[in-house]
Amino acid sequence: MKSEKGVTLITLTIYILVMTVVVGIIVVVSGVFMKSLTDADFYNDPIAEYTAFNSYFSNQVNHSGIKILECNENYIAFDDGVQYTFVQENRGVYRNQEKICWDIDKCTFSETIENGKVIITVYFKAGGQERTTKYTLD
Repeated sequence: MKSEKGVTLITLTIYILVMTVVVGIIVVVSGVFMKSLTDADFYNDPIAEYTAFNSYFSNQVNHSGIKILECNENYIAFDDGVQYTFVQENRGVYRNQEKICWDIDKCTFSETIENGKVIITVYFKAGGQERTTKYTLD
């Protein structure tokens, strides 16, 4: 009686073909997935960026007794140690060292006094959309 142990050459060839097809399918699917993931990473909604900035900045200026230490076109510093800075090189707005907005075309700060109140004007441009917002300090 003949022993049936081992793998025949035909069986080995079939295994290699099946594995090649499986690996090929995985490569194609993962390539499509990575391309869609990369495309999604580069899109930032300008309204969402403005909303994030406005949320942080409104919370900051609504504290009673807050004072401006220094206001320049690219940054504004408050007496509680918080500073908002626009960095043109990487198109970001920072709250101290934390980046809170990405892909910003321009963000400027200015300070004026109207009727005895300090007014902070913020110009914000992202994705072709422009917004100018005035904040009043008490």
